[in-house]
Amino acid sequence: MPDLKCEILETLVELPKSGKYHKELNLIKWGDNSPKYDLRGWSDDRSEMTKGITLSKEELITLKEGLGGIEL
Repeated sequence: MPDLKCEILETLVELPKSGKYHKELNLIKWGDNSPKYDLRGWSDDRSEMTKGITLSKEELITLKEGLGGIEL
């Protein structure tokens, strides 16, 4: 599998570090595809990443609305 290039266009949220990685919600362009919202763990220098989830704008809006109803 060839290396997939990614370009972080904007960091929206950075969560506190837990272990080796910290999680970020970024707007990322993967290869030649349209930018998507991406939540995953990154090393401090972003040389390593964990598995994550990638969301379209519509999916992120739905998630945001759903999280608003969660009582903590």
